[in-house]
Amino acid sequence: MRPATFLLLAAPGAALLIFFFLMPLAAVSSDAFRGGGSAFVRVVGNDLFWGGLRGTLILATTASVFSLLVGFAVALHLSRLSETVRTALLFFIALPLTFSGLIVAYGFILAYGRAGFITQSLAVIGIDPVAFSRLLYSPQGLAFASSYYLVPRVVMLLLPVLVNFDAAQLSAAESLGARRGQAIRDILIPQILPTAFTAFCLIAAVAIGAYGTALALVGTQVNILPLQLYSMISETGSDFPAAAALALLLMAMCSCVMAAGEIIAARHEKQDAHAR
Repeated sequence: MRPATFLLLAAPGAALLIFFFLMPLAAVSSDAFRGGGSAFVRVVGNDLFWGGLRGTLILATTASVFSLLVGFAVALHLSRLSETVRTALLFFIALPLTFSGLIVAYGFILAYGRAGFITQSLAVIGIDPVAFSRLLYSPQGLAFASSYYLVPRVVMLLLPVLVNFDAAQLSAAESLGARRGQAIRDILIPQILPTAFTAFCLIAAVAIGAYGTALALVGTQVNILPLQLYSMISETGSDFPAAAALALLLMAMCSCVMAAGEIIAARHEKQDAHAR
């Protein structure tokens, strides 16, 4: 490829990277490091930050583990269907990825809120609607709501691996006396584990940085870092260097989590190449 053609093709991507990532990152970094990095000292020296970090990690871990288990079960079922049916179902599974966090939160409120149709349906069999709806506005409810847009990401990542998996390996193991669960655990799981770990890291990074659903559901009642950042840049906030420092810390957390997944995936591909 000629250098001029390469530059022409790379120009749109480079422009997006510069104007929508590097320039904003430079602006935020200049605020965060103003005064010799004292903003970082103020952020990490605040007990609220450490509580928010703990809450963020618990939320991300809970939502990611639940979404990974559900996503694996869904992807495993889809891999056994015909291509036509699988494609049709994938369309509906991918729909949540097109919704904003506010829409997701509003949908869960309509379904699981105090006047939600699921809550009112459960009230018929004696479940207290007030106590039940209170769960939606708790950290556990937030993790449950977050899984709505995390599960499709898991399905999209695991499905190609499961579709290409040779099911004859499971049949051979069962013919030798292994139970179905044992065959899945000892044969299938190890082969998809690197991809599953990559999916876990991806959705954990999304859960760490997402704030729209959390803001709509729990406001600032749950102490997580994205909501701390929102409070710092809202109308009541005044310490913008500290907000910039917190934004960089959040970005670093998400980047490290995603990098861990990419490293594991790269090592697995390298091992497979050597094995072949």
